[in-house]
Amino acid sequence: MTVVVVGGTSGLGLEIVKHYAAQGREVVLSGRSAERAKEVAASVGGNVRGVALDLARPHQIGEALADVGAVQHLVLAAIDRDHNTARDYQITRAEYLVTLKLIGYTEVVHALASRLGEESSILLFGGQAARRPYPGSTTVTTVNAGVTGMVNTLVVELAPVRVNAIHPGIVGDSPYWAGKAEALEATRRRTPTGRLVTMADVVDAAAFLLENPGVNGVNLAVDGGWLLG
Repeated sequence: MTVVVVGGTSGLGLEIVKHYAAQGREVVLSGRSAERAKEVAASVGGNVRGVALDLARPHQIGEALADVGAVQHLVLAAIDRDHNTARDYQITRAEYLVTLKLIGYTEVVHALASRLGEESSILLFGGQAARRPYPGSTTVTTVNAGVTGMVNTLVVELAPVRVNAIHPGIVGDSPYWAGKAEALEATRRRTPTGRLVTMADVVDAAAFLLENPGVNGVNLAVDGGWLLG
């Protein structure tokens, strides 16, 4: 059975693709660009292929996933960021992110629901902005909190398929944070473990949520205790 990683061309999604490819698993990764998805799949090697899928165009998702077979694990790792405030609200940007993260995620699940088995699992990516908002995070905070609600309802609707979410904190070695040493150091000082979360930490937690048959309906923070610091 296949591992599907939506948003698997870069960052944490790509690290999950590499993790399962190294096990010899059949992996389907998606990106907005067909060319980019195919290039990344080829660079990973093994039994990995890429497909074009744009979560912000939910009416096209079903067709994009039409030739995906039985799914063991589904990972929804595609993310985007939006700086938006209530005082200076940019509706177009907000609509894009809400569509991508909430409607798009749900439509992928809908499109693949018939290909999920009793032992299949789904992992959604949220983020710690849901519990630790910052100026300009109005939409990001809202959609990440929405992921928690999605977990709750999908667990009931898709049973016995397991559904969990992972909410990483600041991941120190992710490409997004390259060149932002000052911000990373400030976060490290506020983190009780005294270290930043790594991409390897997130992949390990993701694999646990996907594979442990006793874990269901969990929203797991992977932040080294940052919210408590």
